[in-house]
Amino acid sequence: MAATFNFSKETPPDSMFSDIQTLNKFQDEQFSQLVEYVFLFLVEPTKSSRLLSQLDEFAEQNGVGAGALKNVFKSLLSLPNSALKKSLSPAQVKEDLVNLGLSEEKADFFTEQYKNNLVSLSHSALGQTLMVNQLVDMEWKFGVTASSSELDKVGNTFLQLKLVINTGNGSKNTYMELSLPQFYSFLHEMEKAKASLEYLS
Repeated sequence: MAATFNFSKETPPDSMFSDIQTLNKFQDEQFSQLVEYVFLFLVEPTKSSRLLSQLDEFAEQNGVGAGALKNVFKSLLSLPNSALKKSLSPAQVKEDLVNLGLSEEKADFFTEQYKNNLVSLSHSALGQTLMVNQLVDMEWKFGVTASSSELDKVGNTFLQLKLVINTGNGSKNTYMELSLPQFYSFLHEMEKAKASLEYLS
């Protein structure tokens, strides 16, 4: 009879089994480095772009294909991510890792890190939930400064944003005015956030 899993209702895809089993080939030092990256990613998702470049460096230093490493990393990441949403105990996380084919020793190490990071992970998950529920709607309009007491500001393009935010007790309008360079910087941050979310999904 096939093993049942705590983190997923369905049996995980074969690719996840092979990704997790690939981790058995890693030396302890390499494995602990990867596990550290997993928890950094979950605790500080805003720094994910820096983390992705660290993964590329790790692949280069250890002679691992970057694409293959990212798949392994994604599979390893999805387990604590789901475990948090389902409030799984460290023992349940360990059971799932062993059932996926990870060695007992490596599963113990991972579970220990999960236990140590549980408070930070819970705070981070709560913060992300609050953030996801905040932005309801957004309107914007471009304008050009026609007159100003500062001559060098005349003719400058600006962007006015109206953000409708769900505070939990109803909606609230927030207004922002950005110069064009600020807007492009904001856009760049949004694109990085979107890339991180896609990487996780």
